[in-house]
Amino acid sequence: MPSPLHPYFPALNALGLIIVIFGLLMLFPLSVSIWLDDGATLAYDQAIVITLVAGAALWMGTRGRRRDLRVHDGFLLVASTWVVLPVFGALPLLSYLPDLSVVDAYFEAVSGLTATGATVLSGLDDLPTSINLWRTFMHWIGGMGVIVLVVAILPLLGIGGRQLFKAEVPTPMKESSLTPRIAETAKGLWLTYILLTLGCGFSLWYVGMEPWDAVIHAFSVAGLGGFSNKDASLGHFHNLQVELVVIVFALASALNFATHYLALSRRSIRPYLNDPEIPFFFGVLVFSTLMLTAYLMQFNAHADVWTALRYVGFHVVSISTSLGLATYDYTLWPMFAQIWVLFLGSFIACSGSAGGGIKMMRAMILYKQVFREIIRSLHPNAVRPVRLGRQPVSEGILHAVLGFSFMYMVSIVSLTLVLAASGLELITAFSAVVACLNNTGPGLDAVGPSSNYRSLDDFQTSVLSFTMILGRLEIFTFLVVLTPAFWRR
Repeated sequence: MPSPLHPYFPALNALGLIIVIFGLLMLFPLSVSIWLDDGATLAYDQAIVITLVAGAALWMGTRGRRRDLRVHDGFLLVASTWVVLPVFGALPLLSYLPDLSVVDAYFEAVSGLTATGATVLSGLDDLPTSINLWRTFMHWIGGMGVIVLVVAILPLLGIGGRQLFKAEVPTPMKESSLTPRIAETAKGLWLTYILLTLGCGFSLWYVGMEPWDAVIHAFSVAGLGGFSNKDASLGHFHNLQVELVVIVFALASALNFATHYLALSRRSIRPYLNDPEIPFFFGVLVFSTLMLTAYLMQFNAHADVWTALRYVGFHVVSISTSLGLATYDYTLWPMFAQIWVLFLGSFIACSGSAGGGIKMMRAMILYKQVFREIIRSLHPNAVRPVRLGRQPVSEGILHAVLGFSFMYMVSIVSLTLVLAASGLELITAFSAVVACLNNTGPGLDAVGPSSNYRSLDDFQTSVLSFTMILGRLEIFTFLVVLTPAFWRR
C-alpha cells in the first residue's frame, strides 16, 4: 500500500539533500573551533553527526520518487526548509549552552537563518569565537537564501530548481532570469554576494577590527542580519570608520543583487542608473537622516549636530535596511524618532536584496497606484497606467502587491494582538512583531537595542519565531502551505 506521503516525496527528497548540505556547512565553524581550541568542538561534532544522519536518512528514504519539482513541491520545500533547518542550526547552541531552552535555541537559529538578528543570548563577549561565528554564518547562508544556493546544486543531482527558485526569490526576480539557466542565475547571485562579503570583511579589518571580529561582522552585514559577538553590538568599537564601512556595505546589500550582478558582468554602472528603486531608496534615506537630525536637535538629544548626524545616519541605514546593528540606544530618542526609524524598515530594502519588509518596489507600486486612483477620481475616463521606469506594471502584479500589502498589515495587527493578549506591553509587542516580520531584529522598549528578547516567555518567543519565518518568506509562500486547498490532490 503506498504511503500517504508519496506525493510529497520529491520535496522531502530535496529537503534531505538540503539538510545534508547544511550539516556540511557546519564543518566551517568546527574547523575554526579546532584551530582556535575554543572549547566548542564537541558541540559541533554532535550537531554535524545528527544533521548528516537525519538528512541522509530522509534523502535515501524518499529517493524512489524523485522527479522535477513542481509548483506544489517548490512551495512545500521552501516552507519546510525554513521551518526545519533552524532545528539543526540550534543544535550547536543547545549543546554548548545547556541552560538554553529548546524554544530559545530555536528562536536564535530562526533569527540567524532569516537574517533577523533578534537574540535571546547575553554574555556574547565571552562566548567562543566559533559559536558567534556560527550565529552570523547562519545570517550569511540565509541572507541570500539557502534555497538559492541549493538551486545551483540540485540540477547536478537531477532535481530541477526553477519552481524552487520562484518560490524563494522576491517578486521582481520571479519574472525573468538573468541568465538562460536558473542554476547559472543562482551562481551569479552568489558570486556577487561572496565578493560583497569579502569586500566588507577586508574593509572592516583595514579600519581597525580584529580579524575574527571582521569576519563575524562581515557575515552579519552582507546578510543584513544584525548578530554581533559583542553585547554592546557595534557600539563596542566606538570607531567612526567602522561605522562608515558598515553603512556603505549595508546600503550595497540592501540594493537588488541582480543590479549588482548585471553591473559586474557588463562592467558598467548603467544597471544602477536604470534601476527604478535606487532614486527612491537613497532619497528616502537622505530625507530621513536630515529630518531626524534636525528634529532631535530641537530636543537636545545629542551634544552637537555632528554627533546627532552620526548616530541618526547610522541607525537610519542599519534599521531601515533590516541590518539591525546598533551603536547607541535609540530608544532614548523621542517616540516619534523611534517609530520613524522602525517604520523605515518596513519598505526601504530593494527587491532581490538581503533585506526584509515589503521592499521598495512594492512601496513604489502602492504609491503610484494611490496617485492613479486620485487622478481617476478627477478624470474618470483618463487612461494612466502605473509604470516602474518606462515599464508598465500589469494589473496582475498590482493585485498581487495590494494583496500582499493587505496581508502584511493583517499580520502585524493580528500578531500584535496575540502578544498583547499573552501579557506583553503594547509597545513591546507591536515593535517586536514589526521588527521580526521585517527581519530587522531590535525593536523598542523591552526588546530595544540595549536589551534583547530573553525576557519573553516561551509562547511569545514561539510566536515571534513564526513571525520571522513569515517575514522571510514574504508571507504568501508560507501561508499557501497552511491552506487546506494546498493539501488537496
